[in-house]
Amino acid sequence: MSTPTPPAETVTVLARRYRLELDTGKDGTPAWTLIPGITEFTPKIEPTQQDVTTYDAEGWSEQAVTMLAWSVEVTLAHRAHPVTGIFNAAQEALRRASMSFGAASYVRVRYYDRNGAPDAQQGTALVTWEPEGGGPDEVDTIKVTLTGSGPLAEIANPVAGMTPAPVPMREAA
Repeated sequence: MSTPTPPAETVTVLARRYRLELDTGKDGTPAWTLIPGITEFTPKIEPTQQDVTTYDAEGWSEQAVTMLAWSVEVTLAHRAHPVTGIFNAAQEALRRASMSFGAASYVRVRYYDRNGAPDAQQGTALVTWEPEGGGPDEVDTIKVTLTGSGPLAEIANPVAGMTPAPVPMREAA
């Protein structure tokens, strides 16, 4: 009697697989810049559902998705240069956009699986920048919410096909 083959997908994926980048390019030419210091990353797609129940449903409710909204919530460790104290340029671009109106209030972002898996999205968003405060023994963290304006498009993962760095393994005790 043969032993059944276990499923191939047996490794749990880590949340830190995501990388978030900001388009800092000029004149329509993208220049993707890493947003450093992410300690939490939560992408969301929320559907708007409408009741479309008819008499034909024989008393069962029917729903249809009529709109999608996307957002990304991240917590950032606020980064600064160790000598000059100048804040990270990508993080500062998010902060400035959060305090702007019109075209200056929008940013283009993309996020993807840093290991090359086919999980990559890109879109335009508004920014909410919320310092989390804290006591004298805490680090400066910022809650940033990117609220999509328009579609969140699937894109080819920019690191697909690259060889990922080896994952260190713990030796058995």
